[in-house]
Amino acid sequence: MGVRGLNIAQLLISILLFVVLFFGIGFILNMLLRSTWVMAVLYPLVIIFIIDDVGFFSYFTSPGMAFSELGQTITNLHLVDVVILSSGMAGAILAGIAIKMLRNRGYRMF
Repeated sequence: MGVRGLNIAQLLISILLFVVLFFGIGFILNMLLRSTWVMAVLYPLVIIFIIDDVGFFSYFTSPGMAFSELGQTITNLHLVDVVILSSGMAGAILAGIAIKMLRNRGYRMF
């Protein structure tokens, strides 16, 4: 077993899963919303909802506690978590690049 109970195979599969998942979601969102970088902009918000245990409305009702809890959670992330979450951001960016390349080559999507 490696860091935090992940072995290397689980890490590689997690990285691949996050790249493919967020590439697919980003590609579809970019295509449907006729935009290029929607998922790349929304991805940090998705990550906040993934890693944080604070409820959504706590950011509005008690922002001091919610943001300090978020900062503490972010600083407590392990390297494995950061690598996996960064691979999702790479997938979202690749989706934007793919949409941009397809549009430059004349493909009109929706």
